[in-house]
Amino acid sequence: MTIDELIQRLEDYRDEIGGDAEVRLMTQQNWPFENTIFGLASGEEINADPDDEDDDDVEADQVLYICEGQQLGYGSKRAWEVAY
Repeated sequence: MTIDELIQRLEDYRDEIGGDAEVRLMTQQNWPFENTIFGLASGEEINADPDDEDDDDVEADQVLYICEGQQLGYGSKRAWEVAY
């Protein structure tokens, strides 16, 4: 999915559900958990961090990472069946 497609889908959900909708991250398809979203980071931001003393840069600047936050509970495997 391209960033333009992702943005369009998010805008469609916002219009359908409302601007106050809670956004969660669903992880691990076979043992799903719902998590809050801590934030977003791009590969470019990770690679450009001047305080990074470790060699843990990522391969591509053009990747967007959704960073998971607190685990909220067990999720539904069905999310992967209906996701597109």
